[in-house]
Amino acid sequence: METKLKPNEVKEQATNDAVIVIEHLYKKFGTNKILEDFSLSIKKEENVVVLGKSGAGKSVLIKCIIGLLKPDKGSIKVFGEEVTGLDEDGMAKVRMKIGFLFQANAIYDSMTVKENLEFPLRRHWTDLGETEVKKMVNEALENVGLTHTSEMMPAELSGGMLKRIALARTLILKPDIILYDEPTTGLDPITAREIDQLILTLQKKFKTSSIIISHDMNCVKTIADRVVLLLEGKCYADGTYEKLESSKDPKINQFFE
Repeated sequence: METKLKPNEVKEQATNDAVIVIEHLYKKFGTNKILEDFSLSIKKEENVVVLGKSGAGKSVLIKCIIGLLKPDKGSIKVFGEEVTGLDEDGMAKVRMKIGFLFQANAIYDSMTVKENLEFPLRRHWTDLGETEVKKMVNEALENVGLTHTSEMMPAELSGGMLKRIALARTLILKPDIILYDEPTTGLDPITAREIDQLILTLQKKFKTSSIIISHDMNCVKTIADRVVLLLEGKCYADGTYEKLESSKDPKINQFFE
């Protein structure tokens, strides 16, 4: 028998194992309402995929979490700390716990792979010596299987390799949470599957929690512990891939056709 899903259904979770708790979040731009009473909790070591149509507010949600946008109303707690009212210094400390994988990778074209990976270390951990920096860069490249690319320029790398380097740079600061913005967009199906598996492997190794924005349903099925549907500004549905895929609700079903 099918489990009925109701609008704005949010799975109840104990807050003591939640790394992110979002409650009653609102955000609009002028008269355009993006988030309306959106609530969601992310547990430790959990991968949650956020689905939604273009313009539904998925990227706005992530930007609110990392403080690039300020919500109009509502609460966002990261490891129990309310972040919506933090100043820039306070938010910078929170961001040290959160890695962000950009859709376009955000790799610096004028730097070698090694220099790209060194950049966040030198910016945030200024007391590291050269030996430690070199060790951390080598370990990051080893984690993504690209130790041979250290002295290469981004222009010499394929799309899949660039995504791996971007992931290595995201992980080099050892974040507890990673936010992925369309991690497989623009990749061929074989490379996309490799990135999916790499995300799972690294999640298990580093015990990270993740929010993933994706339209790639193969990616969603592979890496999601839970799938959340962001619709009309709300958490319209929340459950496993299989639960949402079997729903008879046409608003949910359209994403799984």
